[in-house]
Amino acid sequence: PAEEAGAAVAAESSTGTWTTVWTDGLTNLDRYKGRCYDIEPVPGEKDQYIAYAAHPSDLSEEGSVTNMSTSIVGNVFGSKALRAPRSEDLRIPPAYSKTSKGPPHGIQVERDKSNKYGRPSLGCTIKPKLGLSAKNYGRAVHERLRGGLDFTKDDENVNPQPFMRWRDRFVFVAEALYKAQAETGEIKGHHLNATAGTCEEMMKRAQFARELGVPITMHDHSTGGFTANTSLAFYCRDNGLLPHIHRAMHAVIDRQKNHGIHFRVLAKASRMSGGDHIHGGTVVGKLEGERQVTLGFVDLLRDDYIDKD
Repeated sequence: PAEEAGAAVAAESSTGTWTTVWTDGLTNLDRYKGRCYDIEPVPGEKDQYIAYAAHPSDLSEEGSVTNMSTSIVGNVFGSKALRAPRSEDLRIPPAYSKTSKGPPHGIQVERDKSNKYGRPSLGCTIKPKLGLSAKNYGRAVHERLRGGLDFTKDDENVNPQPFMRWRDRFVFVAEALYKAQAETGEIKGHHLNATAGTCEEMMKRAQFARELGVPITMHDHSTGGFTANTSLAFYCRDNGLLPHIHRAMHAVIDRQKNHGIHFRVLAKASRMSGGDHIHGGTVVGKLEGERQVTLGFVDLLRDDYIDKD
């Protein structure tokens, strides 16, 4: 029954488990248990329901998107009571969201740093994303910035590879950046991908980007994780860098309509985790995305408060 499935969602995400345990008597279950407070059928779909579950804020560590996600979309997705669960939305109380520092700088600071006002910034990703030497990669960056773009960026899987080690890439990109700025008289930028196998290595790359004077760094938040992303955001806030979040791997989680996590949930979590901009989808190009849905993501990521539908 739908009621049992909804109750299983609330229980597994809070104090419940598959059986009764004697230690339930050692805590206040009425205070800490999650509650499924409403269930409604999905219009036009058989045996599909929308369950509304509420969880006490005390169940999540303050300022930890990682712990919040573990509770909301953790083990519950493996529950036998659910055939194909999907997290459609997430309403975060302001009292809890304010425990996260969120984006280090924001739109206005980025416009001030880039001296670009009254229009969107125009940029591109360097292609081919893999295979270029560091010197040729820097050459491609210079050609594009010299040609009129405001910024260029690394793609998600541009890391240290045998044909292009990260220090070499950083140095040649910085050289291209300064050369284009001198030739055009405009401020230019490049998103240097600092994603790494460990947080320590990621921070080392972000520090080197700062030493070179490159204004923007980048992190693959879905593959790198929220903990690494928040750590990078804290460093960027303290050192004047703009962190860009790449959403590589998101489609594995959000593309199926009846299973996974809707991107609006990932977007909210990413905003709390910290990042001055994130891929929000596109209406044109090679990747899927509907116009109204994409514009909704834009509002979600920019607005101070989103009214309930």
